[in-house]
Amino acid sequence: MALVACDRTEEPPGRPAAPTDSKPVPKPGAASQSASSEPASPRCMVPLAEPAAPTATPAEHCPKPDTPAPILPRGSVTFLDASGQPKVQVDVAETPSHRERGLMFRTQMPEDRGMIFVWDDESPRTFWMRNTCLPLDMLFIAKDGYIVGALEQVPVLNEAPRGVSCDAAYVLEVNAGYLRRHGVRPGQKLKFQR
Repeated sequence: MALVACDRTEEPPGRPAAPTDSKPVPKPGAASQSASSEPASPRCMVPLAEPAAPTATPAEHCPKPDTPAPILPRGSVTFLDASGQPKVQVDVAETPSHRERGLMFRTQMPEDRGMIFVWDDESPRTFWMRNTCLPLDMLFIAKDGYIVGALEQVPVLNEAPRGVSCDAAYVLEVNAGYLRRHGVRPGQKLKFQR
């Protein structure tokens, strides 16, 4: 199957791993944690890159789609551990064709909107930005709702594979800069509701 646009899939066998800016950091076990909502067992986690990534800009010219965008189910994501518990309304991409289309061809998205990609299993997830005209922040999320890694300011119209080295069952895409504007970071928990 040819990769089309935002094909949000694992890398083909034999292809090198997606680039990451940092190594995974195991989270401490329950014995060394204070009263917080952090997970009780060690887990893979990739912290935000420091310093912050340079600001990415929208595409000057966005390709036109061949077919209309599908109507996706809706849901919401609440960032339980971020200050003020910000919430975004999300389109839910849970079928291969919905994940393949992703946010391609969109030229704007409100601050409180995003798209969540859903799989039944946890696995390394690799994304690209083919035909994606909005710069994005991508959050990689374990099945239990903990953010295991994030990529910020992902540049538009770019086919370089990107991911983090931790397994994820969900990937949430929001406007570039959302994470730092709202205090969202790996290690925090979120709640996804359909």
